[in-house]
Amino acid sequence: MARRKTQTFSMSFLDVISCGFGAVVLFYTIISAQSGLNRIKSSSDLAAEARRLEEEVLEGYVHLAELRNALAESDEEKVRAAGLSREVLEKIRLTQEELARYQYDTLARRESLERLKADLKSLEEGTRRLKETAPPASGESKVRIADPQQLVTLRIAGQRVLVLIDASASMLDETVVNIIRLRNMPAERRISSAKWQQAVNTVEWVAARLPQSTQFQAYAFDTAARPLVEGSDGKWLNVRDSGQIQLALKALRSTAPTGGTSLHNAFAVIGKMSPAPDNVILITDGLPTQGDKPPLIRRLVTMEEREDLMKEAVRSLPPSPPPISIVLLPMEGDPSAPIFFWRLARTTGGGFLSPAKDWP
Repeated sequence: MARRKTQTFSMSFLDVISCGFGAVVLFYTIISAQSGLNRIKSSSDLAAEARRLEEEVLEGYVHLAELRNALAESDEEKVRAAGLSREVLEKIRLTQEELARYQYDTLARRESLERLKADLKSLEEGTRRLKETAPPASGESKVRIADPQQLVTLRIAGQRVLVLIDASASMLDETVVNIIRLRNMPAERRISSAKWQQAVNTVEWVAARLPQSTQFQAYAFDTAARPLVEGSDGKWLNVRDSGQIQLALKALRSTAPTGGTSLHNAFAVIGKMSPAPDNVILITDGLPTQGDKPPLIRRLVTMEEREDLMKEAVRSLPPSPPPISIVLLPMEGDPSAPIFFWRLARTTGGGFLSPAKDWP
């Protein structure tokens, strides 16, 4: 029997090799599939993380916008606060300067009063000496009591009487400290101040003594002049019509003093009235603080400037002004006012009165 030939690569060996190779391929295929699944899962996780980060970035943008708006508002509030701070500091500075000036004026007024007292004492001594050397009068003289309006040296008579009443802030009180305190209070409190009520009572006193045949007009003034009876600017009112007087007094009682003082604008009313007044009664408490127009820069007015404003206001009067009678209420730190107003009253032929606190 013939022997079979030995073969190096038999079918069985090839089968074993093929099976092994297939197992390796299958192994690598399984590993590759598992790796793909891991990559897909990892990619999904990364995508979700990316979306979460994008949302956080968007939220961050929103918060950033809010923070920017808040920062802008904070900057605006800071600017407003700085402006208010500067304004408050400026008011404090002006108030301090005003107080210092009025303290200086008060000292000057005291010195002026001391000089006036010395002059009065000298005059009284001279009068006493004259009485001692004067010859005795023959017969017994009789004392005659004059009419009340003559006692206070105010001329109420006339065909056309114009009343000018100062309604500036200084009419609230005699002292600067109280004026500063009262001018920031409500209108009701300013109206009820003692000094302003004395001014209102003075106007009522004048109105009660106007002759029935007289025409009248009443203006209140601070930095501008305005008629007490609305719609009567430049027109005369009749004393016979008591309703018109009551309207004027009612408007005056509801007027709250405020602002500065412009005698220039008050005196302009004299030239506005047609026909012109033949008697003017001015109720005020001191020299003006402003001319016909407000200053470009708000600041304290010195005593010298107030005297110049008074001279300017007097120069603005008509060439032949009517008699101007002055009722000068007291005011701290204004020693020159009595001199200027007494001179104005004497030059125009009017009267001058510096009343007591309980008048009229």
